[in-house]
Amino acid sequence: MLCAALLTGAACFFTQQAYAGSCCGGGGATTLVLPKFSQGMVDVSFDFEKYNGFWNQDGKYTHDEPGTDLRQYRLNLGYARRLARNWQASISVPYVWNENKYSGLTSRTEGVGDTTLSLWYETFDRPKSLLNILDWRDLAPAVTLGASLTVPTGISPFDNVKSSFDVTGRGFYRLDGNVLLDKTVYPWITSLLLSYGTYLERPVNTEYGNSVEPYRKKLGDRTLGTVALGYISFLESRNILTYLVSYSYLNEAEGTRNGGPEPTTGFRKDSIAGTISYAAAKTDMTYKFSWSHAIREDGWGKNFPTTDIYTLGVSHAFR
Repeated sequence: MLCAALLTGAACFFTQQAYAGSCCGGGGATTLVLPKFSQGMVDVSFDFEKYNGFWNQDGKYTHDEPGTDLRQYRLNLGYARRLARNWQASISVPYVWNENKYSGLTSRTEGVGDTTLSLWYETFDRPKSLLNILDWRDLAPAVTLGASLTVPTGISPFDNVKSSFDVTGRGFYRLDGNVLLDKTVYPWITSLLLSYGTYLERPVNTEYGNSVEPYRKKLGDRTLGTVALGYISFLESRNILTYLVSYSYLNEAEGTRNGGPEPTTGFRKDSIAGTISYAAAKTDMTYKFSWSHAIREDGWGKNFPTTDIYTLGVSHAFR
């Protein structure tokens, strides 16, 4: 029972964070990773994202105009299911609320965000969790390989919206290849997530509710890397508390318009995050709180908003 709770608590961290934003096409859901001994998992979380300026295309941090108040709220619903011994699949769907005040104008919109479908393969038959390292081979991490498909179910700039503050999705299909490495030597947890994604080209004849001359558009390839270090605290009740700190690098290359470069579309973002998780051994329930912070200094991003994201979540694993 305790082992299952530990694995459930750890797996909740090794997920692809949402990098959303009402001004940049938000609502991207997380990618769920099922614990090794679990047959299924339901995950519900709520995000509050607060905007605090932005990095321009030169990487210089710029404050928002006085009186600006930009916010996005997301309710994320996810379900993961084991298909075979080492195979699992998941789906995550967000519902998004935008509340924005900018240049004296106020807007409120809501709608479904972009859906994420994922398939994962575990290259190991048993968890790579140890109490002590006795041999150099004990250092080998657990490796999980995955593919994710982002489905543009959200409201995008190519729908009938007035401005970029009203969107809940990017408007493009994206296919990501993911590699997750994690290692637990109690009481320490380490993980590394690497992801590379490419968007599918699409035709465009509408921008923010206005008809435009038809053209073909493709967003740039996306690279994401997250490294994390955590500490497990064992409680007398046999429940566990886990603390995690992480650093994430997100980069999206410049897109294309009719095959030619579109230099205003690329961006980069660096962020740090802290997470606290409580796993109940008897019920296989995990409760978590995280705070993701974009450093509001020059050079920590490019052509992207600087935000703080607060997340409350709960998940239940089925064995």
